[in-house]
Amino acid sequence: MQKDPFIKSLQDGRNVWLDGKKIDITKDENFTGTLAAISELFAMFGDPKLRDKVGYLSPKTMEYVHSAFYVPESYEDLLKRRTAFEIWSQSTDGVMSRLSDYARSRLTGWYASREDYRALNKAFPDKIRSYYEEARDRHLFLSLVQRDPQINRSDSQLKNIEDLGLLRITKKTSDGVFLSGAKMIGTASPYSNDIIVYPVGHLKEEHKPLAHMLIVAAHSPGLHLVCRESYAATPLNKADAPLSASYDEMDALLLFDNVFVPWERVLLYDNPEAIAKINTDPVSNSLAYHQAIVRLLNKLEFVTAIGFEIAEAIGADGYLHVQEKLGGLIMQVETIRALVIASEREGSLNPYNTFVPNFTYIQTARNLGPIYYPRALEILQLIGAGGFIQLPSSLQDFQGPLSSLLQKYLVGATVDAEKKTKLFKLAWDLVGSPLGSRHELYERFYAGDPIRNIAVQYSTYDKQRLQERIQKYLQ
Repeated sequence: MQKDPFIKSLQDGRNVWLDGKKIDITKDENFTGTLAAISELFAMFGDPKLRDKVGYLSPKTMEYVHSAFYVPESYEDLLKRRTAFEIWSQSTDGVMSRLSDYARSRLTGWYASREDYRALNKAFPDKIRSYYEEARDRHLFLSLVQRDPQINRSDSQLKNIEDLGLLRITKKTSDGVFLSGAKMIGTASPYSNDIIVYPVGHLKEEHKPLAHMLIVAAHSPGLHLVCRESYAATPLNKADAPLSASYDEMDALLLFDNVFVPWERVLLYDNPEAIAKINTDPVSNSLAYHQAIVRLLNKLEFVTAIGFEIAEAIGADGYLHVQEKLGGLIMQVETIRALVIASEREGSLNPYNTFVPNFTYIQTARNLGPIYYPRALEILQLIGAGGFIQLPSSLQDFQGPLSSLLQKYLVGATVDAEKKTKLFKLAWDLVGSPLGSRHELYERFYAGDPIRNIAVQYSTYDKQRLQERIQKYLQ
């Protein structure tokens, strides 16, 4: 495992903290399963059967790189990107949400729209182009961090940015800038090569010290990645918690203690107007959330498949109320699938010849995610009911002295006792484990405040087109 190029790239002295100790994530058992899963994805670029599906040849190196970096110029190009997202999502059952293809898609969007920023910062187009090519050709694992720590959310005026812990530029030199402050939630940051940092909120002119966009190397001196509690199951417990063992994409609080960033990686600074444009960039948003809803689709399909299996395993699939719930899962899946297809079919070329998926459909799917996913988990809970609670502590019990009794009394309607137990433990890893609880929270809030997002969809929608239809009744 240590010979893997991706794993080797993480052995750079980064400051990752877990349980009060600085750790080497390439050797810590809490990261073993996750890093193995990512390494398998990266290995696809060397597989002749998969590399054309997940990647394309870089025009500079003529080696395969991920299709998240592919700038689409047609409907067919969008399908190429979707295929890559589907393969990675299916390989991890949609449970790993930040496999770098999201951050890479954001970067690709900013790169494709780079000339839009020249008037705001003349150096931005060349800097983003240079970094885009570097990230693409070096297979860099990227993550994003935007949110501020929850110190005092009532202070909307940002009167004292230092006391609020907000990330700010504290010093500028001829070589670069120094940063201090904190950011959350750094999903996947402990095993990222670089972290793209910028604020997501609306900033006023007086908040210039906060209005920056930077590429920060994860091993930068002074940058501390403080991990949350690990949900990873040990290798010995993989059969009992298969998702937790392989797909715990760690979240971290990022503490910047006088972190240096060279000017070539300071994409924007002291520029609230440019940061506002970065946050609303239509190409970056469309390409990134296109990936996000493809992943959401695969995750909902995974939950739906588990629901089907549980209902059949306990002989409940013939009941009308169970069929109604399973039908609800199907409706969710097919609604998101239709929105993915519609976003691609109704995409259009922008002035820079980039074929952009229709954001209205993407926005709709994204806003349905925080509603659909918790409901999908609720349906699993309602169907499996008490069966989730009365499970053997481990599948090892089937190898013990009570094996014959367990085989008799835990048997299902269509499966033997051991397979039924495996199925319920898989489902419990989604609906009841710490990892499962984290995922429900993630799907509710990863895109920001769901209420605000739906309100934004209303405020930005072309309402006049509909309202004109009733004007004949108001004359």
